[in-house]
Amino acid sequence: MSLFTGWRAAFRIARRDAVRAKGRSALVVAMIALPVLGVTAADLTYRSALPSVAEDLTADLGAADALFIDQGMGPVRLEQMPDGVMWGTPEDAPDTLPEDERKPVDVPATFPKGSRSLTEQSLPASVTTRHGITDTQITELAVADPLLRGRVELTEGAYPKAKDEIAATEAFLKASGLSVGDRVTVRGPEQAYTLTGAVELPADLKSESLFAVPGAVIAPWQKIADGDKEILPPQAGDRKWLVKGPSGAGVTWSDVRAANEKGVVVRARQVVLDPPPDSEVPMAAQMGGWETDNAEMTAAALTVAAMAVLEIVLLAGPAFAVGARRSRRQLGLVGSCGGTRGQVRAVVLAGGAVLGGVGAVVGVGAGFGLTALFRPMIEDFTGRRFGELTVQPWEILAIAVLGLVTGVLAALAPAIVAGRQSVLESLTGRRGSRRSSRVLPVVGSLVLAAGVALAVYGGVSGNINLVAGGSVLAELGLLCCIPVIVGFLGRLGRRLPLTPRIALRDAARNRGRTAPAVAAVMAAVAGSVAIATYTSSSAAEQAYDHEPNLTAGTAVVMAFDTSQKANLPRARAAVEQNYPVNGGRADIGRVWAGSDCSVYYDDEEEGGCGTIGLVKPTGEGHSCPLKGKGAKELALRISADEHKRLMNSPACVDERWTMVSLGNDDSKIVIGDAGLLTSYVKLDDPAAAKALAAGTPVLLNPAYAENGEVTLKTVHTYSERDKENRARHPGKARTTTDRLKVYVAPDRYAATPGIRMILPQRTAAELGLHTEDHAGVYTLSREPNDAERQAADAAIEQSGNRAYVMTANGTEPDDDAAILLILGLFAGVVTLGAAAITTGLSKADAEADLTTLSAVGAPPGVRRSLSGFQCLVVALTGVLLGTLAGIVPAVALRLTDLRAALAEMRADPMESAYTPIVMPWETIALLALVVPVLAGLLAAALTSSRQKLARRAG
Repeated sequence: MSLFTGWRAAFRIARRDAVRAKGRSALVVAMIALPVLGVTAADLTYRSALPSVAEDLTADLGAADALFIDQGMGPVRLEQMPDGVMWGTPEDAPDTLPEDERKPVDVPATFPKGSRSLTEQSLPASVTTRHGITDTQITELAVADPLLRGRVELTEGAYPKAKDEIAATEAFLKASGLSVGDRVTVRGPEQAYTLTGAVELPADLKSESLFAVPGAVIAPWQKIADGDKEILPPQAGDRKWLVKGPSGAGVTWSDVRAANEKGVVVRARQVVLDPPPDSEVPMAAQMGGWETDNAEMTAAALTVAAMAVLEIVLLAGPAFAVGARRSRRQLGLVGSCGGTRGQVRAVVLAGGAVLGGVGAVVGVGAGFGLTALFRPMIEDFTGRRFGELTVQPWEILAIAVLGLVTGVLAALAPAIVAGRQSVLESLTGRRGSRRSSRVLPVVGSLVLAAGVALAVYGGVSGNINLVAGGSVLAELGLLCCIPVIVGFLGRLGRRLPLTPRIALRDAARNRGRTAPAVAAVMAAVAGSVAIATYTSSSAAEQAYDHEPNLTAGTAVVMAFDTSQKANLPRARAAVEQNYPVNGGRADIGRVWAGSDCSVYYDDEEEGGCGTIGLVKPTGEGHSCPLKGKGAKELALRISADEHKRLMNSPACVDERWTMVSLGNDDSKIVIGDAGLLTSYVKLDDPAAAKALAAGTPVLLNPAYAENGEVTLKTVHTYSERDKENRARHPGKARTTTDRLKVYVAPDRYAATPGIRMILPQRTAAELGLHTEDHAGVYTLSREPNDAERQAADAAIEQSGNRAYVMTANGTEPDDDAAILLILGLFAGVVTLGAAAITTGLSKADAEADLTTLSAVGAPPGVRRSLSGFQCLVVALTGVLLGTLAGIVPAVALRLTDLRAALAEMRADPMESAYTPIVMPWETIALLALVVPVLAGLLAAALTSSRQKLARRAG
């Protein structure tokens, strides 16, 4: 029999066996197809969402040939790279003239002859909405012109063509509550426009902006501002020109060079797509060495691919093993008819190739289908339209081959075992006996210990490669120990009820089936826990480093024009009526000495206005040891925790940064009452409220107090322009120093944003200080939405626009929660899949045991509960081992971060070295509790309690 004929027979047997065992075959196909589907969909999405150079050009130019930009340098020679992004002046160029001495550039004169152009100019503006007012960007651009196709597309209505018409992006319409046909008024010049259409920017679907024809907004606004000095002129940006070159010629590199000679930078389509050689680009010599190294990305991609293959092999391997075991009589017949061991192995390997090929085809096809189906959702998520569904044939072919190879690899170990089995054992159905390896767990334990030690050493020494290598070694060592751990589980069932005892003993007896599934769960959970732990820890570090402008959950309305005091009550009413206010209002007053620096700020540098401030004592508890003499020596001796304690102490909390957010100066002294303590400071202490009522200031930072008193130093300087106060206080500036008895708040209030001391109104008057009502503080039940903000802004605008509202700035929005959820779902799906696969295989493999149970009178529910506990054993064991394995790389990486943070702190003692390790308990609880229980319940629910009639063998 030739090699080709032998493999043809093997594939025919494998195909018939796959059709005969439809359930097991479908299971294996699904295991192989799912990762192939995911990788195919990810590849298509990545390639399609990642804009090509041509798509980037369309986003910038539309259908035009080039974008001409005056860089404001004047008519001087410039150099640029072919992409039109990098530019500069030549090395031998003369010094650039001051901005007010630069001559204008005649940009249209630099266009190629026979060109057609459009102008583009943008400006920020405040406009009316259905809810109130909002800030946006208006662009004067003839969006109806065919040159803009591909960059701006109409989705509803019509393009604006008249000077009283305007178009809005769909994102703006959604946020503003407006629709096509409504009127929009630009605040300031009070110009009204009709919304004629909705447009979208395919490259930026989330853009909230407006489009008008050239000359519709900027010129009329400027004309109105010239005639009314109360109206601010438009703050328009630089003008740009979209140019369509001569027919058939476009804009060439020589055209670009000619424009560069006049001080104009050009981004030309055909130059970017077909750049000139470096010898023709004067700037190319300066840009050497800018190529990026993708070695790390390649290594990461290979690692992910290898882990995916390992997952499938671990999951699908037991299925092939059970299939080979159930087909052992058929394989024995092959051997009895003269088939060699190699041909027996070929039958099992052919089964892997058949199912792997089917899984690859199904996975690739489903990946294409799901990507096309969910394309609109993906585009909305990424904020960018796909130019086209980009397919890289070789990448798709490689993914399909990966699925095929994975099926063969998953069948490799069962094939070897089947080839070693004697013909007699195969025909009689005896499995034979084989002792578990005693060497493997010893080697695994040593590798596990070495891997943990190597990862920790890499973290301490700052070597990420050692961290990665040690983490992989630790996981491999734990992988080798899984058969022993599974065997140990069988001993735990001695005192358990019937079904969990049988489930544990079945798992221990069939380690070849249980251990790979546990390992697959462990590998998936370990990666998820490692990333989740590192992500949670990094998020905690960012939250610690965050500098809040206000106390969390509060909003402040402040007046910024002291000459319009009467507007503050109306501004407060606007907030109370539109914001989700929870509770009453607390008022804040400003306090100053001499002339008000917020009015006479021009005289501040010349000493033309007064100052006020607390004098900080020196010595222990007052001076920050991390600043000044001896700080670096101290930083070398302390740990990160000790540094954190010092940084959070009252002596140091104001030294690194001072948040001035309540309209006061660096003194952070405000006028307030007991309501401010409870609503903003969150200091609910009757003694503090009593002190304020008695005229005693409340000091929030104890470092400024000595023996219960503070030193208040004021300089009463009056500006010559402050006629009224200057007449009352003639002569030189007067400096006073007062000792005030204060109520000292606990240390934790030292970091209260914007306030260092609250001064009662009557005490300020006794000290000869000036005060005024300045702001109102509100506690919010939640963050206000767009409609509420727009309504409040509109009400404030109607009251004279002399105030503004500020809410607490949380940490920068990120995707940490989404990442943790995705990781948890991924690990949960793998856990459910592995547990379900093992349960199905164990049920198929232990049908004789279930028959015996029924024969001796076991109730029908035993089958259900046994399946549930078998599933629970695999899921829970894999999750717990995976959690332990995942902690190792996460902790090691955080140790690497800690080392870098300590180095920065010792170079600058005021830099934070806080590097926490935060466990993602929600993710771990989901994996360790919810997923295993869910897996067990699903397995029990989907198992029939009745036994099927079996065909008599023989």
